[in-house]
Amino acid sequence: MGLTHIRTPKNFVLEDRLERYAAAIEQRPETYRGRWGEACSPCGDAARGGATCGDTPCSSAPRGYTPGFGRVHLDLGCGKGAYLVARAQREPDALFIGMDTEPICIAYAAQNIVETGLSNAIVLPRSADSIERLFGPGELAGITLNFPTPFPKRKFARKRLTSVDHLLSYRRVLAPGATVTLRTDSQPLHDFTLTQLDAAGYRVLWASIDTRAEHPEHPETEYERRLAEQGAAVYGICATPGPEPTPEQIQAGRNAEQSLVAYLPRNLDSIGYIPLGMEGAVLNLRNRQRNEQAHNH
Repeated sequence: MGLTHIRTPKNFVLEDRLERYAAAIEQRPETYRGRWGEACSPCGDAARGGATCGDTPCSSAPRGYTPGFGRVHLDLGCGKGAYLVARAQREPDALFIGMDTEPICIAYAAQNIVETGLSNAIVLPRSADSIERLFGPGELAGITLNFPTPFPKRKFARKRLTSVDHLLSYRRVLAPGATVTLRTDSQPLHDFTLTQLDAAGYRVLWASIDTRAEHPEHPETEYERRLAEQGAAVYGICATPGPEPTPEQIQAGRNAEQSLVAYLPRNLDSIGYIPLGMEGAVLNLRNRQRNEQAHNH
């Protein structure tokens, strides 16, 4: 989730927030590669207000207590952490890790975790490019991508969290049967992602043009509600790694049309809601189409 989605109050002081909610922020995540579930396990009721990762077993753990979360889930681009916290509340036996590059997002997500009193959620100030340095092979049970920045222009396509090369890096840290789930208000990003999933060797479990109605198990966030008020549909895809892709398959994904403008519907007047970052392109294309129609008549 991009910074454009975040609103801050006038009295917001970033440094103070980061310090106040530091218990839910892991500054050395590379240390726990391959052992997040065990290292961040709470000791009975001893750990509250953000998962605390460490190397020393907790002496306050009750007799018979077996450390370790059964599953580790990554919310990549976690924004203010609303989805992360809602999932962690529903699934206390799993560890939920949020990642974002924006310090404001990290501060809000950490605050959300601490104030909710969760011991199975934590946030990392890192980017998607660091995933293989942070997680070991097969360590993640799932990755969610909730309303990631679509980067519509061709020159920024590699930054998309659903580009073929990012999807290939996810494969290497996903457990067998694990899933990657995208939710977005951008129909072009949804359609582009389908081409990239195929190129990276994923099998699509479901694809939806109305995820809220068809998959209500995903918690609704404040940002999603605002989108709905603006008339946006929520598109979604859930996929799991299939057989390893061939080099030709991967290259086909890299060679696919990278500009999201190419994935817009032909009839631009049928678009009621314009995805983030595509307002100018749609306006220009509409004007061009109308000029061409007027010239033909």
